[in-house]
Amino acid sequence: MKIQRKRIAFISEHASPMANLGGVDTGGQNVYVAQLAKHLASEGYLVDVYTRRENAEIEEVVNWASGVRVIHVTAGPAEVIIKEDILQYMDNFKDNMVDFILNEKLHYSLVHANFFMSALVAMGIKKELGIPFVVTFHALGHVRRIHQAEKDKFPARRLIIEEDAVKQADHIIAECPQDLEDLVNYYNAPRHKITIIPCGFSAAEFHPIDKECARKVAGLPQNEHLILQLGRMVPRKGVDNVIRALGCLKQTKKPVRLVIVGGEHEELNEQNSPEYARLLNIVREHNVESSVIFVGRKNRDRLKYYYAAADVFITTPWYEPFGITPLEAMACGTPVIGSNVGGVKYSVADGETGILVPADDPEALAEKIVELVNNDDVRNRMGENAIKRVNEYFTWAKVAQQINVLYRQFQYVAKEGKVLIRERKAA
Repeated sequence: MKIQRKRIAFISEHASPMANLGGVDTGGQNVYVAQLAKHLASEGYLVDVYTRRENAEIEEVVNWASGVRVIHVTAGPAEVIIKEDILQYMDNFKDNMVDFILNEKLHYSLVHANFFMSALVAMGIKKELGIPFVVTFHALGHVRRIHQAEKDKFPARRLIIEEDAVKQADHIIAECPQDLEDLVNYYNAPRHKITIIPCGFSAAEFHPIDKECARKVAGLPQNEHLILQLGRMVPRKGVDNVIRALGCLKQTKKPVRLVIVGGEHEELNEQNSPEYARLLNIVREHNVESSVIFVGRKNRDRLKYYYAAADVFITTPWYEPFGITPLEAMACGTPVIGSNVGGVKYSVADGETGILVPADDPEALAEKIVELVNNDDVRNRMGENAIKRVNEYFTWAKVAQQINVLYRQFQYVAKEGKVLIRERKAA
């Protein structure tokens, strides 16, 4: 007897699993959607990922991985638009997604929304089609406003949408304890409606590699202490804090070089990357030009070499809903110095797999950099602990298993032959 696989819909309006990573709007959410979809497919699901069409030439439906399709939904012009400007097209997104479901006669047992705009679509889908939804917010507007104030360019309506989504969602996935507390404190979310399920890393992609070999492959110096910053190049990630810390370093056994991986281009220049230009000015201001290497964006299959080449991985964001890069670094056996915020303080075991520091304190960061690079035994011990910790708690396979358990509680079981969709009013 053939077992019928459950079909679920992911919505991820600005973060496609097919996107190149490292740009302003491509990062952790893209990885989350891609990895979770693939691992849920291995758990027996058929997963359709709905994302906004950014290229008129790409096919509407792409069979992206075994059991996973990516469906490109027309919502505004078929071009890249910064995520702060996409909200105006979400009604269009919802209507076209509903039309696709109708035309293809699809029966989803559940919708999993990612980010607040996807939650807005999911609320519309639930109203029209009766399909329940869970939501992973990935970031919260109230928290963003606290840290970015007037620099936050999202419409004020974001907060109202998030508040509505908290009320209407059948369940909410928080990525760490801080995420849960923020949902409760800023959105009055009922605790019983929230489950903490972290992000993960792929053991097939990230694992220990001989440091000398990794440095050769990455083209990095062999006889220096290398500290690594890797991820999206945006102000809130605190890359400038790491640069300033270089100017505060005291005596180290070997020269310290900061390697910065990320940006929208493989070849960065001050014309094509305003954030690179800003960071380069800070490098010049602190007279550390000889101690910083900007390598630009790198393909995902190359990242493990940079993680493994580093003596220490550093991530000091102002706030962080979760943060996948610390997991990837630890999976490669590299200890992490991270800011004591959000998901970083959840994934990094302070004193065991790395060290937690204040988010914007270059002197404190410099002190801990010196402490680690000058002590081989401590670094090696932390690296070994890091590998054990992430493999025990944070693999995507284990994350998918937890998500699967949650899904089973909220899935809509369609009656055989029953039409789920109400007739929509004519436009």
